Amino acid sequence: MSIEIKAPTFPESVADGTVTTWHKQPGEACAADELIVDIETDKVVLEVVAPADGVIKEILKGEGDTVLSDEVIAQFEAGAEGTSAGAPAASESAAASGEGDKVGPAARKLIEENNLDASQIPGTGKGGGITKEDVQNFLKSGGKAASAQAPAPAPAAAKAAPAPAAAVSVPAGEKVEKRVPMTRLRATIARRLVEAQQNAAMLTTYNEVNMKPVMELRKQYKDLFEKVHGGTRLGFMSFFVKAATEALKRFPAVNASIDGNDMVYHGYQDIGVAVSTDRGLMVPVLRDTDGMSLADIESTIADFGKRGRDGKLGMDDMQGGTFTITNGGVFGSLMSTPILNPPQTAILGMHKIQERPMAVNGQVEILPMMYLALSYDHRMIDGKEAVQFLVTIKDLLEDPARMLLDV
Repeated sequence: MSIEIKAPTFPESVADGTVTTWHKQPGEACAADELIVDIETDKVVLEVVAPADGVIKEILKGEGDTVLSDEVIAQFEAGAEGTSAGAPAASESAAASGEGDKVGPAARKLIEENNLDASQIPGTGKGGGITKEDVQNFLKSGGKAASAQAPAPAPAAAKAAPAPAAAVSVPAGEKVEKRVPMTRLRATIARRLVEAQQNAAMLTTYNEVNMKPVMELRKQYKDLFEKVHGGTRLGFMSFFVKAATEALKRFPAVNASIDGNDMVYHGYQDIGVAVSTDRGLMVPVLRDTDGMSLADIESTIADFGKRGRDGKLGMDDMQGGTFTITNGGVFGSLMSTPILNPPQTAILGMHKIQERPMAVNGQVEILPMMYLALSYDHRMIDGKEAVQFLVTIKDLLEDPARMLLDV
């Protein structure tokens, strides 16, 4: 039975996607629900799985092609028997050297087009697999095709001898460059950041917070917290989320957004937490943080981080949000100016905790201090509100009991 393989249904905010990787080639056996192709959108990578046991008859949209929502990208034959991955589809040189199962579909196509020997290509992929970029780098560095003049395959002992260094070496003094296309996610991030700076009257106000009270509280209860909450660790982010939630309730303009000439005030607090991944910065959203406990916040953020690294964050995870927190301190940043995440009107930047001499009641004390930065849209938020909002967060963190007592 022939079945059409279609791109997923994209949300209204996503116009199209790009086919990034075909994990199965025509003729290869596919099991039901097995991953066959990845499609990258402006926000996430979507996975398309096989609808049944069978084989792909024909690929209609190749890697790098743009696809629309629900567009047919391949024809699938349910119930048909296919070959195992990487066997006949791999090039003869790859099959002979046992490299077929380590060569990705895009890399395999490039190897065949250039008549290369896969065994000579250093693989940087998972388990030593050869990626498309590995093949491109091999060609750029002087890698040669396996021509008819090449010597016949030698016995195992001779075959193990290293290839001539000239085949893969880089001439002395050569300035190596690598040009790669910008991913859709990276391009979207760049566009949105530029738009934020061009379209908003963005200002940043700074303050500093003494982290000693939170650090002492965390040190006192972290073991018990982890035991009671099933292994969830008590970090600093949950304190900042709760402090920001309380401050947002007191200063609604900071929790608002601008829609054309309208100012939209939100009666709830959905806080985005910036997560750094290999694909770029993502901002999954904690929903209704006023009703979340510290344990709820920590466990959800940990889940966001894991799924972000695995490429499993969905569009629903990142849509919406009324306020954003970003933590450059995990990378050692002492001070920065965060950029707004439109259409939100403010973003809080956390930074590295640094011990500094501070004047306390006329005495010099060494305290663990953190600089805070609040970037805000001056069209919506007055300077007075922005400063008071940041001071409120500072006060709540320096006396955490105030969050519990709501004072």
